[in-house]
Order: sequence, then C-alpha cells, then structure tokens
Amino acid sequence: MSKRASRVALGGVLTALSLLLLYLATLVPSGRMGVVAVAGLVPVVGVVSGGFVTGFLCYAATGLLGFLLLPDKGCALLYVILLGLYPVLKGVIERLRKLPVELVLKLVFFNGVTSVLFFGFSKLFYPLLPDLLHQPLYLYVAGNIVFLIYDFGVSKLITYYVTRIRPATRKH
Repeated sequence: MSKRASRVALGGVLTALSLLLLYLATLVPSGRMGVVAVAGLVPVVGVVSGGFVTGFLCYAATGLLGFLLLPDKGCALLYVILLGLYPVLKGVIERLRKLPVELVLKLVFFNGVTSVLFFGFSKLFYPLLPDLLHQPLYLYVAGNIVFLIYDFGVSKLITYYVTRIRPATRKH
C-alpha cells in the first residue's frame, strides 16, 4: 500500500474512533468533558504517525461528523473549539522550541477559547461546570491550572506513544 493510501486509511480509522468516543461522551451523564478530552487525543496519533495533515483532517472530519450525527451538539462544540483542536495545534506550537513563547501561545489559545465558550455558548458550557466556576475569575484561574496539567499530561502521553506503542506496532 502506498504511503498516501496508508495515511488516508489511518485518518479514516482514527476519525471513526474519535467519533465513537464523542458519541460515548453524549451517553455519559458525568465525566463528559473527560471523554471528549480522550476523543481529542486520537488525532494526535494521526499527527505522530501520519503527519500534521492526517491529524488535522481526522480532527476536522470528526468535528464535522460530530455536528451532523451526535445528539448532544455541546460535546461536538467542545471538541471542535478546544479538546480536539488543541492537541493538534500543540504540535505546531511546540515546533518553536522556545518554552516561554510556547507557554504564552498555549495560554492565549486556552483563554481565548474559554472566553468564547463562557460568553458565547454559556447555555451549552454551564452544565459542564461546577457551580463555583460560573464566576469568570474562578473559571479562568482554575481553568488555567487544569489546562497546564492537561498540557503536561498530553505531552507525557505523546512521549509514551512515540517511545512504546508506535515502535511495538511497527514490528509486526
């Protein structure tokens, strides 16, 4: 199989997996945001294994299909605006290899998205938040802390995938 065909196949399989996880997020009464975050990690496999275009197309296809097929559009919106897009953009930002600049760009992205969700889509976003976080100051402070922990965790998962899982799948 050609490299292009294998990238297309990889993108299709990853899109299906990501969409399945998004659908599961609509069924889970609690932990919905966590399941959407896991769905957002799937395009990272596309970026690492097939390149940026494969990962981005997986993200875009999952987002579009999510809006068309999912009963809960809030999960699709959260995926498209933050938890699906960020892991793909993370790779682009981290190519700068300047930690302070990377950190600023990541926080600008997160706070911009948080503002859009909080002020533009509050009816969809509020049910996902604990009551304490309905106040913007608490939302931004807690959100930035959780986001930085999430970013660190995504980095560790990418490292684990690259060093352990990907080499094991290439042996067979």
